[in-house]
Amino acid sequence: MKERLFGKTLGELQELVIELGLPKFTAKQIADWLYKKQISSIEEMTNLSKKARELLSERFEYGLTPYTKVSASIDGTRKYLFPTIQNKFIETAMIPERDRKTVCVSSQVGCKMGCLFCFTAKQGFQGQLSAGEIINQIKSIDEVEEVSNIVYMGMGEPFDNLEEVLKSLEILTSEWGFAMSPRRITVSTIGIIPGMLTFLEKSEAHLAVSLHTPFHEERQKIMPVQVAYPIEEVIDEIKSWDFGRQRRVSFEYILFEDLNDSQKHVDELARLLSGLKCRINLIRFHPVPGTPLKSPGEETIQRFKDALNKKGILTTVRASRGQDIYAACGLLSTKELVKTERR
Repeated sequence: MKERLFGKTLGELQELVIELGLPKFTAKQIADWLYKKQISSIEEMTNLSKKARELLSERFEYGLTPYTKVSASIDGTRKYLFPTIQNKFIETAMIPERDRKTVCVSSQVGCKMGCLFCFTAKQGFQGQLSAGEIINQIKSIDEVEEVSNIVYMGMGEPFDNLEEVLKSLEILTSEWGFAMSPRRITVSTIGIIPGMLTFLEKSEAHLAVSLHTPFHEERQKIMPVQVAYPIEEVIDEIKSWDFGRQRRVSFEYILFEDLNDSQKHVDELARLLSGLKCRINLIRFHPVPGTPLKSPGEETIQRFKDALNKKGILTTVRASRGQDIYAACGLLSTKELVKTERR
């Protein structure tokens, strides 16, 4: 099986062309074809010499992977199913809004973090995605020309696949790549501190942290990561970081009935986040088979939001999108994986 060009950084392409005995500037030409133009083969890289294309084709393939299925929601959300190099599957959601189209990308096949409320966790960990497989989820959807924002909030924990996630961010934001503003990209984590600190240092993209409760014992019950990286330590690290004027930090907070939706949670969140310029995104819980968790009523959600805003924490309720096609928050899971492995 040939190695893929798509997903290589400019530095990697430069090493490659030198190894093949090609001029160094060829790397920039290849990057231009990979990330700025719509082609599907090395042969279409027409400003490369015939010799260069032949040398590349001997060892490499272009490397894009088309989706195998797309589901459309009544609200306009679309969910794409992509095969991976390891013959597994991942899901990607495209969420349209009035002034933007946001792509929610996966960074792993499944997930090993075991959060109680997440459908992806139910399928376990199946493998890492390469930088090319992460970016392929943007390049290979029907709306590629209209994408305005990217969120790393699909399947997997981005900082558990740190190297490939950082490579994908480099390709997305570099002038030689997609040339996207990092301010249009948000990477979500459950709070893996070493990976988070490396990300903050090496990328300018926004950070989102899955919080879900400010109390240690409660968070430990629904998020095993709390044992290794307590949320207080995560927030202490964030408070010590200079985010500058435009870079944002936000906290994701799924509301569960009679678990994390009381005034004592509001008070503790206010204490925990005191002095930190941030926002909280409240998320309605979408039922996951095999968990006892339930979503509170709309009145409770609005009351919780208002109470946090009164404490001076900018808080919004995220609209639920794509629930009818299992594309909403926490519902991505490649059931196709099981079907394929049973054949």
